[in-house]
Parts: sequence; structure tokens; C-alpha cells
Amino acid sequence: MPKSEQFILISQMIRAAISIPANIAEGWGRNHKIEFIRFLNIAYGSATELETHLIIAKNEYPKISFSKAENLNLEIQKMLTSLVAKMKTSPRKY
Repeated sequence: MPKSEQFILISQMIRAAISIPANIAEGWGRNHKIEFIRFLNIAYGSATELETHLIIAKNEYPKISFSKAENLNLEIQKMLTSLVAKMKTSPRKY
């Protein structure tokens, strides 16, 4: 991406990407199943925010391939969805 985007779109993308594992860690650190699920959902929200940024970047810079980032983000969304479903059915209380 052009240097002019370094502090705008790229910054937002980095913040959203960093927010995903940070929310997972924070939720786990709360040491309670319901809180963990809540923070997993927040992490999912950050992943969808990143997805939006990638769509905008793709439209703004069609010569740059964002497919690797899009695929990785989609995998993260799938993992989070599966983990939330598993946690909801798990009898473990933490």
C-alpha cells in the first residue's frame, strides 16, 4: 500500500488484527466460561472489522492481492465460531 495509507487504513487493520488474540487472552484470563465466550465473540467482531478493512483496501488498491490475509482471517472466524459453539455445549465451568 502507498505510504500515505500507512497511518490510516493499515493502522486500522493492524489494530483489528491485534485485537483478536488480545481479546481471546483477556477472556481466558477472566477464568470464567461465560466471560471467555463473551470475549471470543468480541474477538470475532474484531475479525469481521478486519474483513471490512480488507474489502475497502481491495476496492481501493485492486492491484494488490489481499487473498492471503482474507483467507487467514476467514480461518480465524471459522475457528472462533467453532470454539464458541464448543464452549457453549461444554459442561466444564472453568
